[in-house]
Amino acid sequence: MNMPETADHARELLKDLRRSIDNFDAILIHTLAERFRCTKAVGELKALHGLPPSDPNREKQQIERLRRLAKDADLDPDFAEKFLAFIIREVIRHHEAIAAKNEDVAG
Repeated sequence: MNMPETADHARELLKDLRRSIDNFDAILIHTLAERFRCTKAVGELKALHGLPPSDPNREKQQIERLRRLAKDADLDPDFAEKFLAFIIREVIRHHEAIAAKNEDVAG
């Protein structure tokens, strides 16, 4: 990035960068919403067939995959793993809630 020549120029660059960051934040939120729609369907399918809410082997594979993707993208793999771990915990929590709801309906 070229160094701004004036404070006004720096403010304009900052505004442009922040606009890009805002766009990426919106993309992240919409992507997460879409991901959670898919994982909800997975949770419903698991509950319907009595499968456990958590799949440790799948989670391990996903973490390894995400670490590789992060490294290839020049992103800290530890950060990527923590981010995915947070998402996985939320997904499992949702799956447990779906399973409990199905047990209440069936019982």
